[in-house]
Amino acid sequence: MILAPMQGLTELLFRRTYEECFPGAIRLAISPFLSLTHGITQRREFSLEAVRFADVWPAANRGSIPVVPQILGKEPEEFVALANALADAGYSEVNWNIGCPMRAITAKHRGSGILPYPDEVRALLEAVMPRMRAKLSVKMRLGLKDKGEILALVPVLNDFPLASVAIHPRLGRQQYTGQCDLDAFCQAADRLRHRVIYNGDITSAADAQRVHERWPQVAELMVGRGVLSNPTLPLELAGVSFSEAERHTAACRLIRRLMEAIGERYGTSESAVRKAKEYWCLLWHSLPVSEVQARQVLRAGEWEAVDKMVKEMTQ
Repeated sequence: MILAPMQGLTELLFRRTYEECFPGAIRLAISPFLSLTHGITQRREFSLEAVRFADVWPAANRGSIPVVPQILGKEPEEFVALANALADAGYSEVNWNIGCPMRAITAKHRGSGILPYPDEVRALLEAVMPRMRAKLSVKMRLGLKDKGEILALVPVLNDFPLASVAIHPRLGRQQYTGQCDLDAFCQAADRLRHRVIYNGDITSAADAQRVHERWPQVAELMVGRGVLSNPTLPLELAGVSFSEAERHTAACRLIRRLMEAIGERYGTSESAVRKAKEYWCLLWHSLPVSEVQARQVLRAGEWEAVDKMVKEMTQ
C-alpha cells in the first residue's frame, strides 16, 4: 500500500511516527507536493537543505516510511532542476502532481487544472523526461470539469515511459465530495499502458475488495484519509485481523506518540495547537469518543488543554 500525499498531514513528522508505531505496514509514501516557482533555477536555490524542501531531506527521512517526492508545477527548467537535485540526493523516482483540486492552483493550469490541456501535458513531458535522472510517475484525477478529459490524456501518457499512473476517480471541481466514479476509472485504466494505482475513498478492506473486483488489474492501492481515520487499515489491507479493542489500542498508541512528536517539534506554540487539531480532525474517528467530545479538543486554545484532553481520550 502507498500512503497518499496530504498537505500538512502526511508530512515527515507523521510518516516517521507511523513507521515507529507500525514498522513496515506502509510500503511507500508520496510526499506532499513541492511547488515550483519561476526563476528558481537561475537563483540556484535547489539545495535540499533549504527549508522549503525539509520534508524530503534524505537524512531526515531515515527511519521513516520510504518516500517518493512529489512536484507540483509545469515549468520545465524548474522541474528538471528539482527532479535532478532529488535524483542526486538518492531518489530514484519523483511524482508529478496533476490532480490537486485547489482553485488557486487549478486556475494557473497546475494540478488538475492542466488536465483539460493535453498539449500542455505533452509539452512538459517532452521537455523534462529526456533530461531527468530519475523515473517519473504521475498522480491525477479524471479531469477538472469533465471525466472525458482523462480519456483525451491517455494517448499522451502512453507515449512516455512513466513508472506508474495513480488515478483519483473524482473531478477537480468536486474537491473531495461526491462519489468516486469507478466506471470512469476502469475506462481510463483499461486504455493505459502503464502500471495503474487506485486512489480514493478506501477506508476498509471491503472498499479495497470492491476496487479489485471491479478492476482486478489494479497494481496497488494509494490511501490517505483512510489511514488517518483508521491507523490499522494498512495492516488490514494486508490481511491482518483486529478486534475493536485491538484497533482502539493501536490507534491510541499512534495518537499519543504523534502528539509527543508535535510537542517535541513545536513546543507549546500556536503552531503546535494548530498542527494537533489538523490531525485530530481525522484521528478521532478511530477512537470510541463522540463528536461532542472530539469538538472539545478543537475548541481548546492552549497546547496544555489540547494535550491533556487527547491524553485522557487515548488512555
